[in-house]
Amino acid sequence: MNRPDDVGALTRSADIPYRSDFARKHYAEGEAKAILQVLDERNIEVPPGERSRILACTCEETLTSWLTRALTATSTDQLFR
Repeated sequence: MNRPDDVGALTRSADIPYRSDFARKHYAEGEAKAILQVLDERNIEVPPGERSRILACTCEETLTSWLTRALTATSTDQLFR
């Protein structure tokens, strides 16, 4: 019989990742697309190499930082500072 205490113990286990690899991958893809969309809407040119760099990034912290910078950057150089 499953008791609520047993379920709570399972969800707090250090061996269970907070997000699956699938979720992390698709989160990163969404953030990268958002960054590129913001830059496009702001008419900031993104050279192919920098576009590839954005799309290849899987670090949530980096992507969040880039997205924040994309809102005010005037070039991709400012995005990657």
